[in-house]
Amino acid sequence: MFMGEYRHNIDSKGRIIIPAKFREQLGLKFVITRGLDGCLFGYTADEWQKVQDEVDKLPFNKANARKFARLFLSAATECEIDKQGRVNLPEPLIKYADLIKNCVLTGVSTRFEIWNADKWDEYNEKSQDEFNEIAEDLLDF
Repeated sequence: MFMGEYRHNIDSKGRIIIPAKFREQLGLKFVITRGLDGCLFGYTADEWQKVQDEVDKLPFNKANARKFARLFLSAATECEIDKQGRVNLPEPLIKYADLIKNCVLTGVSTRFEIWNADKWDEYNEKSQDEFNEIAEDLLDF
């Protein structure tokens, strides 16, 4: 399970440090792809297979299903962590998530996300205001 929030910089070569707690779970190879809300999603190889299986179940005769599958899967890249604990992100993913310097990596259960720090702070602040209402609608503790 991925959890927590970590702040790291992306360098001019597109490399970003993956938190040690995430690295322990990721194994030798994992997948990063275009996510929702303007961030990137990262998955272990096993979790990626489950996600890909779900995408494969989408009805190919529906235009939105084809569009989603194309955008989501075409951006996916298999990643490896270097000796310094970094991963090298491809330019299209950097551009998609607007990763310039300051980034936030967040654990979200079965995946982790990589955000532009300013976008994350804005999203987080806005969502905090709605947190109680969202919880009431979705959860029954």
